[in-house]
Amino acid sequence: MRLDVEEFLERFRRRAKAVEERGIPPLEGEARRAFIEQAKLDHLDYTLVGSASWSVEDGHLVLRIPLARKESEPEA
Repeated sequence: MRLDVEEFLERFRRRAKAVEERGIPPLEGEARRAFIEQAKLDHLDYTLVGSASWSVEDGHLVLRIPLARKESEPEA
């Protein structure tokens, strides 16, 4: 199986969008807070990987993830 890096990164972009669009299940109290916090972390993780540029160096896939926020992006 050959890795299609662009498709790999696209899957992360789709995951980030899915997390952003999904609703909150009927949870209360601590469970609700934990669900929301995990959703925020999932979105951050998927967005970071999905925004990466990539190269292959010495046989290794190298992802470069931009850490500087664009002016048009809201703060997390």
